[in-house]
Amino acid sequence: MASEIVKKQESLNLKITSKSYVKPEENIGGKKCQLVTFDLPYLAFYYNQKLLFYKGDDFEGMVKKLKDGLSVVLKEFHQLAGKLGKDEEGVFIVEYNDEMLGVEVIESVADKIGVEDLTIDESSSILKELIPYSGILNLEGMHRPLLAIQLTKLKDGLAMGLAFNHAVLDGTSTWHFMTTWAEICSGAPTTTAQPFLERTKARNTRVKLDLSVPEPEGPPPSANGGAKSEPKLREKIFKFSESAIDKIKSTTNKTPPSNDSKPFSTFQSLSAHIWRHVSLARDLKPDDYTVFTVFIDCRKRVDPPMPEAYFGNLIHAIFTVTAVGLLSAHPPEFSASLIQNAILAHDAKAIDERNKEWENAPKIFQFKDAGMNCVAVGSSPRFKVYDIDFGWGKPEIVRSGTNNKFDGMIYLYPGKSGGRSIDVELTLNPEAMGRLEQDKEFLMEI
Repeated sequence: MASEIVKKQESLNLKITSKSYVKPEENIGGKKCQLVTFDLPYLAFYYNQKLLFYKGDDFEGMVKKLKDGLSVVLKEFHQLAGKLGKDEEGVFIVEYNDEMLGVEVIESVADKIGVEDLTIDESSSILKELIPYSGILNLEGMHRPLLAIQLTKLKDGLAMGLAFNHAVLDGTSTWHFMTTWAEICSGAPTTTAQPFLERTKARNTRVKLDLSVPEPEGPPPSANGGAKSEPKLREKIFKFSESAIDKIKSTTNKTPPSNDSKPFSTFQSLSAHIWRHVSLARDLKPDDYTVFTVFIDCRKRVDPPMPEAYFGNLIHAIFTVTAVGLLSAHPPEFSASLIQNAILAHDAKAIDERNKEWENAPKIFQFKDAGMNCVAVGSSPRFKVYDIDFGWGKPEIVRSGTNNKFDGMIYLYPGKSGGRSIDVELTLNPEAMGRLEQDKEFLMEI
């Protein structure tokens, strides 16, 4: 029923009522921090978007609490209130001073529609209205806030749309910030660990890049088909229950890894399951290649290891490739072992070699440079997104915006039901998505 309501509506009739800026609650002076090799490749990605829905009937009170808490949390996470810049040698930095505007907060109203009508499995173009900075490149953080937040009043709650500059932070840092902000709003006496802001401890090579913000040429392509040359894609959440996840994992581990490594993890098992079934749904030829890409956290992999609270990007995209015919002809442990081996091989030595190679010939990725017939995972079910409670309850649903989405892009979130359940937010072309929706083996309905 909810999806029918959304399909009938082409627009939320959303009205923006105000725009303001939030800064740290007290002056903290000028701060500069060099962007490092782990950050720089993401300058040509788009802002990373998140969308959370909450029930509640005191919109003004909720907004005040959020803004008050934001001004407190920005004392520690001041980089999000700053801008991108370059130092005297042309090295990109994130800088903050007390004269800067801070975080952009947009308030809007769409009070003819309820939370339940928007917490749907299939994404719709109207959800885009609830999140700021669609189609905005991270490089534009040189003259825009590095964090923009849109708070929309719904019939029975609030939609929180966020856009984080991906050149400044990764998913681990994003959810560390969100958790700390929620704890402050909830009046917690202590908060999660303070952010570790010394990026150069992870890598200190100074890389000069000659990049400038491109002149706008009209709207960039988006997952909902913003440009004529881009095919229209579908975005949908597939919900895997705890029992389905356990079954996928036990099936994959019927034949343990042959290289004496640990059993296949939940992530490896689920990734193999998705990779195999998406490749089949694409109706590819047996000798077509398919690439699996995962953005892995390197905090514990670098030498010396960095703390979990390291604030910035400390991720690498790693790739593995095979022929579609091999995926379909072999049991799931075949694809799981390819993924496991790629992850295990990315140790401190491999990370150092990758960084040196990039520093010698810097390549700025575009968000869809993930490989042909790609399945790419860019989030983790370990992020406790349903614990983001600002004092009025847990979110009804958490999802991503349309930025940085392409055919085969996946965001994994813990399921709202808790336990080991996982939500798979998947973007595919309509034909493949239609076939996947009919694949009972993929859906775990057999």
